[in-house]
Amino acid sequence: MVSMNGNQIEGLIGMLATLGILVLLALPSVLGIVRDRRIDRQLRAAERPATPRPTEPAVEPEPRRRRHGAARPA
Repeated sequence: MVSMNGNQIEGLIGMLATLGILVLLALPSVLGIVRDRRIDRQLRAAERPATPRPTEPAVEPEPRRRRHGAARPA
């Protein structure tokens, strides 16, 4: 069994306190990065053309009608 003396316990507490402070300082940055990535993913999804669902009937565009009798500009 390994027993720790007072100096080792003090060192462990100091290391854990330092690690805790580091986590508290880094946490807002990490949360901001995660939020930005989520927003970027949503923007990319919004830019993609929406594909019709198989249950929805596809709407076909009306054919273009030609104009007859109109003079072309010179």
